[in-house]
Amino acid sequence: MKKILIVIIAVVVAFGCEIDEQININAPALDDILESASKSELNNLTAGAIAGMRNGHSIYVTATGTITRELYLFDADPRNRTDLIGTEGSLDNNSFYTTANWTGRYRVIKNCNILLDALAVAEADVTEAEKQGYRGFAKTIMAHQLLVLWGAYHNSGVRLEVSDPDNPGPVITDPDAVLQAIRDMLDDGANDLSGASFAFALSSGFQGFDTPATFSQFNRALAARAALYAGDMADAITHLGDSFYDINGDLTTGPKMPFSTSPGDLLNDLFKTSDQNGNQIFASDTWVNEAMDPSDLRLNKVVQRDQAFTASGITVNYETELYASSISSIDIIRNEELILIYAEANIGIDNNEALAAINRIRTEAGLATYPGTYTVTVEDILDERRYSFWCEGHRMVDLRRTGNLNESYITFDNITTTDADGNVIPADQEVFTEFPLPLTEIGS
Repeated sequence: MKKILIVIIAVVVAFGCEIDEQININAPALDDILESASKSELNNLTAGAIAGMRNGHSIYVTATGTITRELYLFDADPRNRTDLIGTEGSLDNNSFYTTANWTGRYRVIKNCNILLDALAVAEADVTEAEKQGYRGFAKTIMAHQLLVLWGAYHNSGVRLEVSDPDNPGPVITDPDAVLQAIRDMLDDGANDLSGASFAFALSSGFQGFDTPATFSQFNRALAARAALYAGDMADAITHLGDSFYDINGDLTTGPKMPFSTSPGDLLNDLFKTSDQNGNQIFASDTWVNEAMDPSDLRLNKVVQRDQAFTASGITVNYETELYASSISSIDIIRNEELILIYAEANIGIDNNEALAAINRIRTEAGLATYPGTYTVTVEDILDERRYSFWCEGHRMVDLRRTGNLNESYITFDNITTTDADGNVIPADQEVFTEFPLPLTEIGS
């Protein structure tokens, strides 16, 4: 997707509560938009929000993936390994793995808040149905971004209200309250989309989800995810019925984040060239060795290297082949996830439905299906999700919400360090359950 310069592209909640306004000389100032917003200006805001969803995403994926030991990022910064596996004792509240995701998400949320404020002063040719479309879009995207923040920071807290940069709302440290607010926002967005029209175009990643009706299906898919996280299985099933869930459909169907080589655009930083040592994503050996079946086609997301590689005391044998190129799209949510949400939500409600859903995933992975007498468990779902969503940023949330984000459940790789006498010894490790609140947010 070609990145569109927008009026407020640098007006962001970057650190703390301060908003730095930088004027794009090729477009009107922010104050002008909030005095009289044209349809073109409103559309630029939607484009900026979609483009911004990609910022910080790769850092979130690799950081959470390392915490759960599904992967390791080997690059020039050893903190990607030492800090995240706990050899330094605690996570740093002012390092990139803490701040990049926070900054990236709140940039998008700020875009959406400006869009909502601008609707009050939109020019006369913007119809009420179109305003509803902008509102439904903004609330859906904001809810998605807040859901990512909830997954990362959890008990550390999330700011729900940041529309007024001079008077932002408090950091909410009750994850249940944050999750409920996100669910309410998604419901509000779905209501806005009903009877709405879109005066704006979405990126190529939203092909098939670029009308109010189909975008609403995306909204309901996110609502199903949020309901699952809340343990509200009945609502999860209901929302799936209004989403693009299809147990017999293509598992890859769903909105995506596109990338391109166009000037000013972004590349997919989760793509890595083969056989590199200095900038590579490796699967943990335990992720491969603990697979339910070595014939699982999902193991093709990685490839075994000719020679093992060791850095920071971590020895690895398998590197990523998840993405074909640096412009491969990244899924926001897809049918494969919806099918597994349906399976998990039906545990204890309708085992036949849960079994049919989990067997659909196993069939696609080239695995034998469970017999009709088999009772599906949460552990089964976690196993499927572990391999369906490797290197996609799901594992930390999945383990935490099921009470398994701990040393008893996670298998540590054989990671070593050198003591003061030069002896190679096992390295201390810790399993973190969330990222700390960024330093600039503390006390603000």
